[in-house]
Amino acid sequence: MNVLVTGGAGYIGSHAVKRLLEAGHTVVAVDNLFRGHLKAIEAAGSIAPDRLTFINADVSDRDTITQALEKHQIDTVMHFAALAYVGESVDQPLLYYRNNIAGLIALLEAIDRSRVRNIVFSSSCSTYGQPREDQIPVREECPQNPMSPYGRTKLQGEHILSDFAEMRRRAGRPIGLAFLRYFNVCGCDPSGSLGEDHTPESHIIPVILQAALGLRDHVQLFGTDYPTPDGTCVRDYVHVTDLVDAHVLAMEKLAPGRDIAYNVGIGKGYSVRQIIDSVRRVTGGNFQVIESPRRAGDVPMVYADPTRIREELGWNARFTDLDEIVATAWKWFKSHPKGYHS
Repeated sequence: MNVLVTGGAGYIGSHAVKRLLEAGHTVVAVDNLFRGHLKAIEAAGSIAPDRLTFINADVSDRDTITQALEKHQIDTVMHFAALAYVGESVDQPLLYYRNNIAGLIALLEAIDRSRVRNIVFSSSCSTYGQPREDQIPVREECPQNPMSPYGRTKLQGEHILSDFAEMRRRAGRPIGLAFLRYFNVCGCDPSGSLGEDHTPESHIIPVILQAALGLRDHVQLFGTDYPTPDGTCVRDYVHVTDLVDAHVLAMEKLAPGRDIAYNVGIGKGYSVRQIIDSVRRVTGGNFQVIESPRRAGDVPMVYADPTRIREELGWNARFTDLDEIVATAWKWFKSHPKGYHS
């Protein structure tokens, strides 16, 4: 299959490129390198460089995307290109609407001129907002009430795609859609060839690993009085390789005219204290933890119910042990303390 991956030089996108190439697909990766890394594409494509094409472009560049879809006879588009910092989206909502919504619309305009049959959309659990206690673990039927501009762009993206698919159906040109709503993504490719490199870095495991490496003075623990077993927030952490496996399985299941949506998570949560303890065990590092008040908007506990994706796609998370997850990230960070610039 010929697959176009937007955001292909990013954290999740580069892992998806590698997974698709391993599965024998031909890949065109598109990234404007605003927050992606050329070295990530080089590493992802090293296993099959003859089946990978990289295009340095923004998804809003309709002409370039249209040409790429036509030239490479793309069957499926896997859309990862999006800004994804919740706090930043609150401070700069217009930036998020311009990139995540206007960019998606331009991409769909290009797709509408092409032979693309399926779209796999990288959505988010943030579309659910703050589920009630009786709605956890979170199922796909949970009401979607996002609490941030980022979450709203993901939910609006789902709505735009659904309307686009309905337009195509009425025109006799059906297209398949898959929405993957995933929880906290973590870990790195077990080979150590691909990793997580964000600027700024806000994801909890990389932040703690940076402290273990001595790149941070301390780790800040926000909130220790939540109604959870150890008083800290509990989240579902899905390994990045498991996540991209879910995207590939969804792609293979899709057919024009079919719409599917799945929550992707391991079905249980780990607390912030458990992650801190795991990093100490895996790295042997001794770093300072400073306890601070709760952050506004943090919910005590949220994790996925992955029943639907397990039953319909046969997907099961391979990485569920916290130390094993952290070890894959530590392997990358030890050899890349400054990320792809190491």
